[in-house]
Amino acid sequence: MALGEADALGPEAEESRAQELDVIARGNALESFTESQEVRGLVGGLAAVCGDRTARETAVEKFIGEHGDRGLQWMMNLLLDIIRDSASPSELFHLAFKFLYIITKVRGYKRFLRLFPHEVGDLQPVLDMLVDQNPKDCETWETRYMLLLWLSMICLIPFDLARFDGNTVSEEGHARMPTMDRILKVAKCYLVVSDKARDAAAVLVSKFIVRPDVRQKRMADFLDWTLSMLSKSSFQTMEGTVVMNGMLQALAQLFKHGKREDCLPYAATVLECLDNCKLSESNQMVLRKLGMKLVQRLGLTFVKPKVAKWRYQRGCRSLAANLQAKGSVTQSQMINVAANEAEDEEAYDIPGEIENVVEQLLVGLKDKDTIVRWSAAKGIGRITGRLPKELADDVVGSLLDCFSFQETDNAWHGGCLALAELGRRGLLLPSRISDVVPVILKALTYDEKRGSCSVGSNVRDAACYVCWAFARAYDPSELIPFINQISSALVIAAVFDRDVNCRRAASGTFPHGIDILTAADYFAVGNRVNCYLTISVYIAGFPEYTQPMIDHLVNMKINHWDSVIRELSTKALHNLTPRAPEYMANVVLPRLLPLSVGTDLHTRHGAILACAEITHALCKLAEENNRSVTYYFNEKSLEGLKQIHQEVCRNCNLSFFCIYLFVKFIFTVCTLIEKLSLSKMPFRGDPIIEGWQWLINDSLRSLPLVSSTARQHIKESAVSALAALCNEYYINEKGEADPALQDELVTRYISGLQNTEEMIRCGFSLALGALPRFLLKGRLQQVLEGLKKATIISPEDVSFAQSRRDALIAIAKVCQTVGVKGEGSQEEYVCKDNVTQIYATLLNGVTDYTTDSRGDVGGWVRKAAMTSLMEVTLLLVQNEAELINANICKQIMCWLAQQAAEKIDKFRAHAGSVFLTLLHFDRPPVPHIPHREELERIFPRSETETLNWNASSEAFPRITQLLGLPTYQYYVLLGLSVSVGGLTETTLRYSAQSLFEYMKKIQNDSSDMESFCETLLKVFEDNLRNDRVSVPLLTMLDQMLANGCFDIFTIHPFPVKLFTLCKEEIKRSKDIRKLRSSIGVFCGLIQFEGDMREKVLFQLFLLLCHPFPVIRKTTASQVYEMLITYSDVVDPAIMDEVMTILSDTNWEAELPVVREKRNHLCDLMKVPKPQLVSKVKYGNVLLSFFLCNDQLCY
Repeated sequence: MALGEADALGPEAEESRAQELDVIARGNALESFTESQEVRGLVGGLAAVCGDRTARETAVEKFIGEHGDRGLQWMMNLLLDIIRDSASPSELFHLAFKFLYIITKVRGYKRFLRLFPHEVGDLQPVLDMLVDQNPKDCETWETRYMLLLWLSMICLIPFDLARFDGNTVSEEGHARMPTMDRILKVAKCYLVVSDKARDAAAVLVSKFIVRPDVRQKRMADFLDWTLSMLSKSSFQTMEGTVVMNGMLQALAQLFKHGKREDCLPYAATVLECLDNCKLSESNQMVLRKLGMKLVQRLGLTFVKPKVAKWRYQRGCRSLAANLQAKGSVTQSQMINVAANEAEDEEAYDIPGEIENVVEQLLVGLKDKDTIVRWSAAKGIGRITGRLPKELADDVVGSLLDCFSFQETDNAWHGGCLALAELGRRGLLLPSRISDVVPVILKALTYDEKRGSCSVGSNVRDAACYVCWAFARAYDPSELIPFINQISSALVIAAVFDRDVNCRRAASGTFPHGIDILTAADYFAVGNRVNCYLTISVYIAGFPEYTQPMIDHLVNMKINHWDSVIRELSTKALHNLTPRAPEYMANVVLPRLLPLSVGTDLHTRHGAILACAEITHALCKLAEENNRSVTYYFNEKSLEGLKQIHQEVCRNCNLSFFCIYLFVKFIFTVCTLIEKLSLSKMPFRGDPIIEGWQWLINDSLRSLPLVSSTARQHIKESAVSALAALCNEYYINEKGEADPALQDELVTRYISGLQNTEEMIRCGFSLALGALPRFLLKGRLQQVLEGLKKATIISPEDVSFAQSRRDALIAIAKVCQTVGVKGEGSQEEYVCKDNVTQIYATLLNGVTDYTTDSRGDVGGWVRKAAMTSLMEVTLLLVQNEAELINANICKQIMCWLAQQAAEKIDKFRAHAGSVFLTLLHFDRPPVPHIPHREELERIFPRSETETLNWNASSEAFPRITQLLGLPTYQYYVLLGLSVSVGGLTETTLRYSAQSLFEYMKKIQNDSSDMESFCETLLKVFEDNLRNDRVSVPLLTMLDQMLANGCFDIFTIHPFPVKLFTLCKEEIKRSKDIRKLRSSIGVFCGLIQFEGDMREKVLFQLFLLLCHPFPVIRKTTASQVYEMLITYSDVVDPAIMDEVMTILSDTNWEAELPVVREKRNHLCDLMKVPKPQLVSKVKYGNVLLSFFLCNDQLCY
């Protein structure tokens, strides 16, 4: 606001302004007070926590991050008060220094250093404290580090150190060491330690040695000591590395803070010693970095600290001055002034050592570590700024030599950093821009393959930094000749670079920058697919970028080593084709056709895909403009497209083609076939069609030879190509297929469904699903029968889950292709004669629970069956809903409900999604859904999208509500049995919790309990010895009995039936998990009084002598817990003896010993003793049969 404007506002505005400032001030004060109170409390409580290690660490964690610049001084004062207090214990003393170090680490020692008290009286106490420290104590290094920093600040006081010495003779008569020597001794001591104190010692040296009194007396000796330590140390040993680190830090700091005239006499000697150390050969990155720092500071010492007048100056950096200036005229005048001053620059001699320094810095630009290259680049910039114009230009010339393709990516990266530094400092004159820009354009696309990955992302990122530096350093008029090249390269990098950090770095200022950056902002360029397929199309709408983008994709990206980039590039070319159709047809396509039959595999792959995508885009464009599909193609182009397949096959013999190149090119050529067919190329009747068909069939037959990761891509591409080929070239003018061709295709594919190779079955199943309607006409029933056979599990192909999955998918595709006609022929339509067969096949797939070494592979089949059921049902509903009868709909919904209650998250989520889709479909609604109103209340339409079926905590509370619906009860309980008795913790917890909540609701309703228990027994009976269900069911029953779910049954047949089923389930079983679960069920059944208890005890005593020791031990343990829980089972008079036998007996001992103890328990508890009748060898286990109450028992 201008002064006159402020006066014009009047007193009311002034008062309002004052109130606003007061509010801001109060807010800042409140914020500061809140922080200070917490920190004051922490610091004030240090004395209480210093003795407890845990409390000490907690205080340190709280202190981190609880400070800002406003409170640095008073925080330091509080901590220094603790340090200065002689009564502070050692732990508190060191803890205070630890807090000081935390502040230093967060804010940086340079910001914190000047806050230390630095009175004359502080020198001796701090020096004494430092001398008292043990350099080898690894617990108190923060104390030594902070004391050294404090001492380095005190050393700056302008006070002669000799006055601290007084009488140099001590009371004992010995000579006392001067203060200057004491400080130097401490510094030297800590320069050779391996902890953080070494860094602070280097800072101390840089502050102390440059004092006038110390410089005169000790600087030369100290440098001699430093250089001798460097010479005697070797970076090949750990001790030598530590010493060299300290010496290099000390020298670098000293030559940074010392005056040039003081350091210059020693610079040449230091440089010579540094050369002899050969740090460039060290594998220690820190040593090479420190060496680079020291070299550049030596170089700055050799040359005068004079700003080069010849440097380029881009006008005034003041905003106000620029606003007052009259455009570029003022800037040009200022540049001319700088040029005139350069002519008057006085000449001075440059020491010969500068050549050595610059050479080392140029070598440092090629170092393998970024931090060394960055230090070298800054050194190049600093030293070049002090050189004459001619020598500086020589440096630039040497720097450009780094940009050779014989150099590594490290050299390119270092060179870019150096160029950016030179440009930023105005040391790269406009006359050199023409040499630099081509190099930067190459760097923006630098990408070299190394093994299984590539290098060059750092080079491209640094090249973007160079462009940014140039934009800020140069007047726009200087860059006008190069602006189109640079802007195009940056736009291309921002959209098409492989790495997200490079894309974001390239999003800078260029023509149409605001419009482009709005579409290609920081977050938009984070998605590579979005960049290639969406943002690129928008940017190509600006004419100056269209052709460069297309050329970049063709020249750099379709031959990229990463196949994902190649495929994205070809799709991008498809999207860019409408922006420049003539250029694509006349320039790009003729250039790609020779590459598609070349020798380089990557280039051939990308070129074939690019030809396919561009051809398809051109044909779509011609069709939209009501032109012939060949409008953009000449005869040569059409012939070249037709010959790609033949050339690829001709260059590779069959065996080599199938094993190696098959993986590379079958997907590519199938995509070409698909795109050319979709483009309606005029190849009808051409022999090439037969070649394409052979290739598709061969790819489907060769799937077993392909790796599992590539099979799905090849299968999908071949099937898509088949569908496009058939739709375009196999239909005649009447809309029918050639009978011979139809018979050949359908027969070949159906016969392939019974192949002994699973992958061949998969390919031919999906091929049948992709056939168009005219090829299925008259053969529908034959196709459905063939696919049905492929879904049946037989002993020979029980593990062929993928082929069964693809067959079910194909059935749904075939149904969607042929359509629905209730009274139509079963050879042409889905009709009343075949709909039952179709549903039976699909419903049979929902029961596939095949497992092998891969896990639950049947889940793939179940998922495909559910999807196909949904697709076929919606197809029928939208056409002839009367074909869906009530029984079919009931089966579909019940099976879906069961799947939605099972344990595997992804299958449960898919089942739930299909279930809700059918329930809420309303165009028109699916008929005959049982309990529709109740289901819609449980699953409201508004929650269809938000309900997360993957989350057990959300899915099971909903699905268990279906237990109250009679139609769904059996199936939901069957699914819940697997979940509640499963092994996954979250699934088990939420499913069991939901089940028990439902059981509590029906506890007082005898009819609901009767229904539930009958259903439960029915589930158990139907799945006897089906371990997938029975084992988790036993676990679920154990939990239900333990939770008192059946307490209302005092006299009821349910426990008897359950006991009988459990006995039958474990009969002759060797499954440890099943036997353990049954023990829990038997122990739970003891709660039912009467004859049941005697039967249960007898069964448990049988298990006490089971052949498996682990079962005997588990039984004894659970019987012990059972008797504690149900104390009325045993007479109190014998309880102690029974419990002693159960707990003290070694139930893993030999069977005769165990049997004796077991029989004694039978006598005590008046339970009939099992009588051994005979022994039969069953497998590798000797089984015993016992006679009880005239019944043979196991």
